[in-house]
Amino acid sequence: MTDRDDIVELTISYATAIDSKQYVQLQDVFTDDARVDYGEVGQWTGGAAVAQFMEEVHVMAAATMHRMTNQAIVIDGDVATVRTYVDALILLEDGSGANPVGYYDDVVVRTPAGWRIDKRTYTSVRLVAVQG
Repeated sequence: MTDRDDIVELTISYATAIDSKQYVQLQDVFTDDARVDYGEVGQWTGGAAVAQFMEEVHVMAAATMHRMTNQAIVIDGDVATVRTYVDALILLEDGSGANPVGYYDDVVVRTPAGWRIDKRTYTSVRLVAVQG
């Protein structure tokens, strides 16, 4: 696999960890001191803090589907910038929920364990309530 393939896989691993409720694996997507800014939703430092928040906020979800697409990647040695579109569906037991759509701007770094997100900023483009 190429660096680009590994970075695309990293973005997919983020979504898969949330959707499969494997929050411990979510920690491995980020560096230990990653700076993560989801705007009004919150800001965190490190993969463990992100994983803890995602577990808490998704505990009520019956199902989630995070679709990661259009990864635009620029690699410069051991650092890369990545813009990834996200279209998520978060459903409760009664079928209601939310459909947040936006994009992540990431700085990813090569570590001994592979590529990891070191800085992430989420920009919301659309948030729609889903009726059950």
